[in-house]
Amino acid sequence: MLLKIICHFIPEFLVDLVLVSLFIALVGTVLVAVWMRERQTKRKIDNAQTQKESALEMMVKVTQRYKTQHGDVDASRILSLSLADLVSQLKSGSLSPEAVLHVYIEKALEVTREVNCVTDFLPECETQLQEVKKQPEKGLLYGVPISLKDNVGYKGHNCNCGLVHFLGTLDQEDSVVVEVLKKQGAIPYVKTNVPQSLIIYDCSNSIYGQTLNPHNHKKTCGGSTGGEGALIAGGGAILGVGTDVLGSIRMPSSFCGICGFKPSGDRLSEMGLLSPVSGMKSAVNMPGPMARDVDSLALFMKAVLCDDLFQLDPTIPPVPFKDEIYKSTKRLTIGFYDTDGYFLPHPSMRRAVQETKALLEEAGHKLVPFSPPRIEYALNELCIRGFFADGGKTLSEKFNVDIVDPHLKQQLFLWKAPAILKKIVAFFLRPVYPRIANHVEAHSGTSSVKGLWKHYTAVKEYRNEFVSEWRKLGMDALLCPMLGPAFNIGHPGKLFAGFSFTMLFNILNFPAGVLPVTNVTPEDEEELKHYKGYFNDPWDQEVIKGMEGGVGLPVAVQCVALQWQEEQCLRLMKEVENVTRGNLKK
Repeated sequence: MLLKIICHFIPEFLVDLVLVSLFIALVGTVLVAVWMRERQTKRKIDNAQTQKESALEMMVKVTQRYKTQHGDVDASRILSLSLADLVSQLKSGSLSPEAVLHVYIEKALEVTREVNCVTDFLPECETQLQEVKKQPEKGLLYGVPISLKDNVGYKGHNCNCGLVHFLGTLDQEDSVVVEVLKKQGAIPYVKTNVPQSLIIYDCSNSIYGQTLNPHNHKKTCGGSTGGEGALIAGGGAILGVGTDVLGSIRMPSSFCGICGFKPSGDRLSEMGLLSPVSGMKSAVNMPGPMARDVDSLALFMKAVLCDDLFQLDPTIPPVPFKDEIYKSTKRLTIGFYDTDGYFLPHPSMRRAVQETKALLEEAGHKLVPFSPPRIEYALNELCIRGFFADGGKTLSEKFNVDIVDPHLKQQLFLWKAPAILKKIVAFFLRPVYPRIANHVEAHSGTSSVKGLWKHYTAVKEYRNEFVSEWRKLGMDALLCPMLGPAFNIGHPGKLFAGFSFTMLFNILNFPAGVLPVTNVTPEDEEELKHYKGYFNDPWDQEVIKGMEGGVGLPVAVQCVALQWQEEQCLRLMKEVENVTRGNLKK
């Protein structure tokens, strides 16, 4: 009423002028707020990049100081040793732990200058090494330099998942897995790059930029543990710690031609690992090792599965590594498939499985065909709908104070879109592109707590169904395809379906590992030109663009066992390594 009276006595043009002024002030306030937020984001990124450069400069000074005091060492000999041989020589005293550490620091510098994989140096490594030398008993990883994925907590350093949202906060304690590794004598010395948010199998973010594949700089190293994959493949690390929630250890291991292993959920500790989506339980996230050979993965598991781990995290079942299973010579019954009917593999992937199958049969193992049940249902309804149960809200809000990496914009648009819009888009897409429509609709998540409970029940029922099919064939383990070869940079964000080969086993909560067995041939490359896929939709058309130019790149297979049977999975990986040795060009 008062406003009406005032307006009655004020000329109309003045009212209009006031309203326009208010509108301009409002817009100005919004623009200033946006400008200030962007400025603050840029300042945080600049600070992080400065800190990274300071860390690399410190690595240079550390190596130069060591050389000044001790002279040159035979770096090539140290870098050529397997993990088992390195540990043996460190324990016997024939190699100095200081020499080994500084050789790997220098090599890591060389590799990161080429492919941009290291984001932080852990200068505490020199002090820790002296403490390790004083311990009365030498641990299983005595004196071994070890690299860490960005999100693996290390006291006094930052975890950020490639997101500005997490910059500026230092970890107050080591993650449990790091603490146990230190007790076993390992020396963490660097942290490595990841993609923005971890939910993509590329390796680029607005803070540290793009990590390249050491085999081919036009290719991505994979993700999300991409920095680890590139560093190990380039020779700058002998053992690394990654994490895997949809395939984040296995993807870069495949793309970079190294070995990687994801344990069952809760076999190792998650305490101290940063995730952009905390509380999600559908696809189980786990830390795991990455290395050059399978024995190194087994040694890592044997070292970490110890009393220290069980004391530090009482939620972990106190079950030590069963070396007798890993080293068994018993003939295995191995299930296999070379395609899942959802994503037609690259020609080299199917060849890798078939050639490995034949070699395992020649070695005396029994190979039986296996068909994973209801694969599209498992991927969309169980994995994606569960992973994005809140419609992607928790994940997408982490980008509010960030500069979105160009390679992630397509995925972020899907995460941010309202659930009703995703359902509408899926409705109209389904007659033309049913696979993509089902994928989009799954991102709408679950609509209620009751819906989430039903989802958890469906996951449990599917696991039972899968195990039942496994038991019918009397399988000890499973051999199956692994996505590869490495994609051209920028393409993984356009083909989320590539996760189909790995995320199935996160939903099932089975241990799974990958190792290289062959390389892409000119014949594979020629066959790729005629690739149509199963649906001939935009995803299938993207495969050629994303994977062309891969001649000579490593190609991996994936090995899987039932939940809690990590040793059996590693046993199959070792058998595969033995029979394919000599097939792979280094």
